[in-house]
Amino acid sequence: MGKLDGKVALITGGTSGIGLETVRLFAAEGARLAVHGRNADVLAQLSADHGADMLTVRGSIERGEDRQAMLDAVAAHFGGIDILFANAGIFKPVMIPDIDEATFDEMFAVNVKGAFFTVQKALPLLRPGSSVIFNTSAMIHIGVPSSGMYVATKAALRSLVRVLANECAGQGIRFNTVSPGSIITPLHSHSGLEGEAREQVTASIMAATPLRRFGNADEVAKAVLFLASDDSSYVQGEEIVVSGGWSAV
Repeated sequence: MGKLDGKVALITGGTSGIGLETVRLFAAEGARLAVHGRNADVLAQLSADHGADMLTVRGSIERGEDRQAMLDAVAAHFGGIDILFANAGIFKPVMIPDIDEATFDEMFAVNVKGAFFTVQKALPLLRPGSSVIFNTSAMIHIGVPSSGMYVATKAALRSLVRVLANECAGQGIRFNTVSPGSIITPLHSHSGLEGEAREQVTASIMAATPLRRFGNADEVAKAVLFLASDDSSYVQGEEIVVSGGWSAV
């Protein structure tokens, strides 16, 4: 018996990193999955591997027509949703004086607008007892240089979850967040830092992390599984930080 047997889960940003590891873990735990992402090759492989229990939809989460197409496909294929992991996001390291309006708009369009309207439009599909998890960041607790735009978007989601947890409690829907620290994912690899600069940042993070290592995507996926499953039935409006202690000490 899996922890998610028979449940329908929608995961955005499900073709790499934390999203893809969560897809794999949820499938192993018996979930029927809808996976939204940009990588057509990964989506095709997931469909081939899992058949009718895996619906894959390609699109960009910041585009309203793509979000609606995703939710229409989920409704037609599964009828409803038990778990929603709003995971899709981007990270661009930019110092405050260098942030332009294009960067600002892009970060908020993907990380906040995309997540907000995915959840808002999915509310009619969420069954009583559903669990919604947002992917935020442990950096909302730390003043990391060059992370201002990213942290602003993730802090917005953390605050949004508190309101959703209150507004939707009567519907039996739970809202929580998982906040990863430094995790080995393509998002980290594509941070824009190269060579010595990247080595310095890596060394400083390792030194500040009590476990003295970066985390793995599957370690975050396990926290998401907890929030998605009935194991967390009395957890509402909360945040689970998965940072190896980086943001805690």
